[in-house]
Amino acid sequence: MCNILLGKKLGMTQIFSKTGDTIPVTILQIGPCTVTQVKTKQQEKKSYIQIGYEYICPQKLKKPNINHFKKNGIPCFKYLKEYKTKSADIPKIGQILTINKFSVGNYVNISGTSIGKGFSGYQKKHHFNRGPMSHGSTNHRQPGSIGAGTTPGRVFPGKKMAGRMGNTKVTIKNLEIVSLNTRKNIIIIKGSIPGKNGNIIYMHKK
Repeated sequence: MCNILLGKKLGMTQIFSKTGDTIPVTILQIGPCTVTQVKTKQQEKKSYIQIGYEYICPQKLKKPNINHFKKNGIPCFKYLKEYKTKSADIPKIGQILTINKFSVGNYVNISGTSIGKGFSGYQKKHHFNRGPMSHGSTNHRQPGSIGAGTTPGRVFPGKKMAGRMGNTKVTIKNLEIVSLNTRKNIIIIKGSIPGKNGNIIYMHKK
């Protein structure tokens, strides 16, 4: 069974429980996805499944991508995702995967790209403390020393410094499915997920 499906984030809202509690939820449109490639490695005892999401005109793709879909006799897709599995239940090429395997109360992991916030300084990105603001101080928002002088004579990789903030892959685990609509491929998740509306997300079933 497929344990990963692709979809889009539609937005956030809130619903009310039977006791009147407010529940913040995220609305997702998941699938339908199509199996575009299956590779099985007997030595590793693993299978690599590639799925496609959102149909696209072949004229917008390059020849190698078009031939990849044409070889398997399936339509062209804009987004592809590959995952590996050890399960004996391997889907076939061209099989359409939907959210029918999910149900209310299931817990899933969702991965997406967080919202980019541009170039940010030390205080905003890493929550550094500021320098003294009194008269005569020349260090208000500067980082201070970033390393020794002669030894080692360089800045170590991974040093917390100013730079681009956001726009990275983020995974939120153990999100509960509150509601789903199999006819419209809509899933309502309790809580928030990374990214802005319209972003592509990957849903992993636990």
